[in-house]
Amino acid sequence: MATRQTQTLARLMMAPSVVLLFIWMIVPLGFTLWFSFQQYNPLNPIRDGFVGFANYALFYSNPAFLYSIINTLLIVASVLLITVIGGILLAMLLDQPIFGQGIVRILVISPFFVMPPVAALVWKNMIMHPSYGVFADISRFLGLQPVDWFAQYPLFSVIIIVAWQWLPFATLILLTALQSLDGEQMEAAEMDGAGFLSRFWHLTLPHMSRAITVVILIQTIFLLAVYAEILVTTNGGPGYASTNLPFLVYQKASLEFKIGQASAGGIIAVILANIVAFFAMRAVGKNLDR
Repeated sequence: MATRQTQTLARLMMAPSVVLLFIWMIVPLGFTLWFSFQQYNPLNPIRDGFVGFANYALFYSNPAFLYSIINTLLIVASVLLITVIGGILLAMLLDQPIFGQGIVRILVISPFFVMPPVAALVWKNMIMHPSYGVFADISRFLGLQPVDWFAQYPLFSVIIIVAWQWLPFATLILLTALQSLDGEQMEAAEMDGAGFLSRFWHLTLPHMSRAITVVILIQTIFLLAVYAEILVTTNGGPGYASTNLPFLVYQKASLEFKIGQASAGGIIAVILANIVAFFAMRAVGKNLDR
């Protein structure tokens, strides 16, 4: 009885926060859904009115739509691949006793605290600039022609910037999981003759599977909404080479003032996010039940 009363009291105490969070989420989504069926342009409000699914049809027929979907999925998949593999390697490196270990960990994790527009500006003007960037200086030192990264490899450049920002997050989560691994198991496996790769595959990696699952699920949610890095560096170009779905929605709303089409794109983005999250949960979410 006491346990049941405690659970009821806990639910009642949490209810206001849950209700406020639900309202905070559902109201913007409701307005977005409403405007997606409206003809609304703030520069010409006289032509307002219900247009049904016309905004969805116009957004779908946009030449940039297919590019934006492909680029969105490529950004998510590529950044996840880089951060998970790189995070595992960095976590294993940082777990070793080295001189200045605390300082090294802070330096590795620090990029995660840099705001996306600031990180994009640093990469654009100080690292990847074709004239005075760090990569250009290295190319000239090696006798090679500097590369205009954002013109020749725009999507790859965006992926590198985003991966640089999210790699510390993956490293921190995976390092925490790695440090909870029982050292006696590793010592016993080593005494039984298991090599490094065997110990990593059969002990380390299974132990980190839950942490890897958390990294994938959390990063997927945020990577579907990458926007600032593209705006600051490539502005979606050249052409549609680096345009993803959130940036296409921004173009419709802020540059073309087509609020109805932008809202339709927002609903499509929500649907895409739920589809990706569903398959991500199906693929890796089973580890959370172990």
